[in-house]
Amino acid sequence: MTVFENYSSGVKTNRDAWVYNASKAELSINMRRMVSFYNAEVMRYQAACTANSTEKRPDVDEFINADNSKISWGGNLKNDLMRKKVNSFQSHRIATGLYRPFTKQHVYYDGNFIERTYQMPRIFPNGETKNRVIYLSGSGNGGKDFSALACDVIPDLNMQHSGGQCFPLKLYEPITPKDNKQATIDEQETSPVVGDYTVRDGISDAGLQHFKDAYASDAAAQNISKEDLFYYIYGLLHSPDYKTRYADNLSKELPRIPAVKKFADFMAFSTAGRALADLHVNYESVQPYAVQYEGGAIEHAAFTPADYRVEQMKFAKPTNKGTGKSGDERHDKTRVIYNSKITMVGIPLEAYEYVVNGTPALEWVMERQAVTAHKDSGIVNDANLWATETMGDSAYPLKLFQRVITVSLETVRIVRALPRLDI
Repeated sequence: MTVFENYSSGVKTNRDAWVYNASKAELSINMRRMVSFYNAEVMRYQAACTANSTEKRPDVDEFINADNSKISWGGNLKNDLMRKKVNSFQSHRIATGLYRPFTKQHVYYDGNFIERTYQMPRIFPNGETKNRVIYLSGSGNGGKDFSALACDVIPDLNMQHSGGQCFPLKLYEPITPKDNKQATIDEQETSPVVGDYTVRDGISDAGLQHFKDAYASDAAAQNISKEDLFYYIYGLLHSPDYKTRYADNLSKELPRIPAVKKFADFMAFSTAGRALADLHVNYESVQPYAVQYEGGAIEHAAFTPADYRVEQMKFAKPTNKGTGKSGDERHDKTRVIYNSKITMVGIPLEAYEYVVNGTPALEWVMERQAVTAHKDSGIVNDANLWATETMGDSAYPLKLFQRVITVSLETVRIVRALPRLDI
């Protein structure tokens, strides 16, 4: 019995530095530059083929200019080159992606420059699509770091640093001119149409019926919806009992989704899963945790955008050697140095208990809210530009850390209240 109609890995770009950026303007510049260079290579290849019309075509690997400061080649671009296909930059292809947990980036969502989109076009056909997915960490890590994270934007293949698969709430089927018109009208009675797509449920009919049958003696269970089941799965995948019992399975294959014995427990998992998903998807709008600041409260009115600039957050060193408050003599995780002017203190250690694929959610934020430079291309990815250009708030990275404290504490609370796994 298959619960989901379809699922997919996140997008595999093979050129992250080029197709992702915190700045939409910088992403546009980088992609225009790479597209222009690629097209010049197509013209050069075409000329070489014409000049050698009676001979074998030039070997692509030997022919191309492999200057990594100009382009990041891959199988798809090499194949396009051999077909002499000219590409163009299209600004409407820029979408929002979840690059890492709790870190969004602008992504150039174009199959010509993303090495593998897998089934993602049926889940997020474009940057405007509304959907939710449950993204699972990849297998092969012994099951110990297995985690699930809900998101509502295009996820990267390595969003959790381990590959993985995402399972959608909805699926989008393109409506093409060759589709039977009457069939399309009939489908609309049960499947809404959004733009050029028919929207279908990601949960299969058989999957839903399996769970209704499991609670056949409870009349209320016959009203279970596919959304109820979707969030039941998300809640179940957060259960410590579930992770322990199925650790071996989780290290080798996709999760098995058992029905718990009691319908009341099913609904408890579903309610908790919905609350967790809302929390994890809407992390940018939760109330920031009220941290304290070293030296006293920040006078926000007196701060300029430059005062909130972050280069790389780091943990403070323990004030008394050998007595690190985090249990780690190297770090005091109750204190995070944001920049030279701002140090957050009073961070609850309990917040670090919310872990996504082996790393606390807060440490994902610390890793990605930074300024990085790609070694080969020299492309700079500056998280402060997402703050100012997209969010209109130079203090966004600081507030994001505090919001993820709230998310982490609430996640820990909800998970602790889950029913015991009785199947």
